[in-house]
Amino acid sequence: MSQNIILTTGIYDLIKDHIRRKKVTIEEEKLLLLQLKKATQVLRRDLPDDIVSVNRKVTYKDHTNNEEKTVEFVGPEKSKPNKNKFSILSDEGIAMVGYKVGDLIEWPSKKGDLKLEILKVEEVA
Repeated sequence: MSQNIILTTGIYDLIKDHIRRKKVTIEEEKLLLLQLKKATQVLRRDLPDDIVSVNRKVTYKDHTNNEEKTVEFVGPEKSKPNKNKFSILSDEGIAMVGYKVGDLIEWPSKKGDLKLEILKVEEVA
C-alpha cells in the first residue's frame, strides 16, 4: 500500500461525514481516521490520473476470490449498481479511494476482509 492517500477536499469531507454518522465499523473508522490524518488534499484538477476517486472507472483484482472487476465510482446519490456505478462510500470504494494503480489494499469491510489490487484507473467523460 502507498504511504499516504491523495484525496480531493470534497472526498475528504465526504469520508469525514461518513465516519461521523457511524456508517463504518470501528476497525474501518480507526484506519480511515489514520489515513485522513496523513492524506494529501488536492484540488480536483490537480488529482493525478492514476488515483481512485469519484467519476473514475477502476479495474481491480479481488484477491479474495481471484476475480477481476471494472466499476465506476460515483457520489453516493448517483450509485446504480445494476449499471456498474458504485458509491465511493461502498466497501470497495472506501477501501480504494485515494490509492493509485499498482497498490494492493487489505481492508476490513463489513462483509469480510478485502484484498484488492488496483490495475487501471480511467477518467469518466
